[in-house]
Amino acid sequence: MKNIVCFGEVLWDVFPTHRKIGGAPLNVALRLQSLGNTVSIITRIGDDAPGKEIVDFAAKHGVNVDEIQVDQTLQTGAVKVTLNEKGSASYDINFPRAWDNIQLTERAKEKVQGSDAFIFGSLVARNETSRDTLYGLLKLANYKILDINLRKPHYTLEVLSYLMQQADFLKFNDDEIFEIASALGATSKSMEDIVLFMAEHTHSKSICVTKGRHGALLYHNNTFYYNNGFKIIVADTVGAGDSFLAALTDKLLKGTPPQKAIDFASAVGAILASKAGANPDIEQREIDGFINS
Repeated sequence: MKNIVCFGEVLWDVFPTHRKIGGAPLNVALRLQSLGNTVSIITRIGDDAPGKEIVDFAAKHGVNVDEIQVDQTLQTGAVKVTLNEKGSASYDINFPRAWDNIQLTERAKEKVQGSDAFIFGSLVARNETSRDTLYGLLKLANYKILDINLRKPHYTLEVLSYLMQQADFLKFNDDEIFEIASALGATSKSMEDIVLFMAEHTHSKSICVTKGRHGALLYHNNTFYYNNGFKIIVADTVGAGDSFLAALTDKLLKGTPPQKAIDFASAVGAILASKAGANPDIEQREIDGFINS
């Protein structure tokens, strides 16, 4: 069991016909908790019913919610989600919302200092207040995992570069790593070359790239590991990458060999994409069935 802190946005994913609790840091936290870790989340909600629902949901699933702050002015986060015919999601993210105003508190500092891993995303850095809080916490973290989420217009290359330099472990999807590497001057079309370019640029020893239905790649301690994906019928892709990251983090922190870790994580991500919403329950036998197939 590892002690893990997640930092960033919590919100409602609003679909055309329904809504679901989400936000990448919360999705990661919930999956890590379900895998048997002690997980806390540092974020901010509005003083409203949607915010209270998020806190109740996270607490019900075992995530420590002591560091969820309440904002008296800004509303709880919300995102309009649109799915294409293949189930891939695009997002319209409301701004500003409560999670843009996360404050740096002494209790948050203590949480991060006492954790085995600190997981944060790039989206939370879109606003100065939460960005400054993140920068403060990064100085205290023992092991830093960055989940890149490029959501236009909510990022700049300058901020992304700083966050990548601070992180020990980087997670991208294939579109994201090519976009960032190209902006930094890379010209190769080879995924391996791009990963090596980013490893040199950021001094990171661990980089993971998810490739949708084509699986994932992990570069860890100078070695590449691959999973070629699992055949599924996609319900929606919302949260699949988050659960993938949680599963991979869980296994690597607990000393699982990298190949087994990426196989496990790929199975979890595939199962998520075959179900609706970001946080469905997954049983171990489902994961075992995917891996054994």
